[in-house]
Amino acid sequence: MLARSSRAMSIVEFGTSFDLSAICLASALRDNGGGRLVTSEVEPSKIARARINLTDAGLADLVEFRDGDALDTLSRDLPYSVDLLLLDGAKALYPNILDLVAPRLHAGALIVADNSDFCPHYLERVRSPDSGYLSVSFANDVELSIRLYGESS
Repeated sequence: MLARSSRAMSIVEFGTSFDLSAICLASALRDNGGGRLVTSEVEPSKIARARINLTDAGLADLVEFRDGDALDTLSRDLPYSVDLLLLDGAKALYPNILDLVAPRLHAGALIVADNSDFCPHYLERVRSPDSGYLSVSFANDVELSIRLYGESS
């Protein structure tokens, strides 16, 4: 719903796993007229299964898989502007992944952090009044944040 309602065209996902979320995100991209989902996963067997699942769903053409450590795979060649960031990998890395993607987040970009209660440093950062984010807890363990202004502002 968030990707559709925000008319997202460029999405970054940290933590592909078997790709249920990527199927939903890529479906939203298709409904929005196209775009690109960049998704990163460290476990090769999960990426292999995710590729099959997205191919079976007819959405593989919208997804760029990055196999390996997200601190490396998401440190380069990101889209110029990112509309939505999904954090659903190793919780301790949420602040680091946000650091990598933040320069690409435009004003109004959304950040969804699953199981964010396991990373108090991340929560402290996005909830800080001077962080550049407006952030609320959602559904017990999901943090939903909006970028108030772009990095270059």
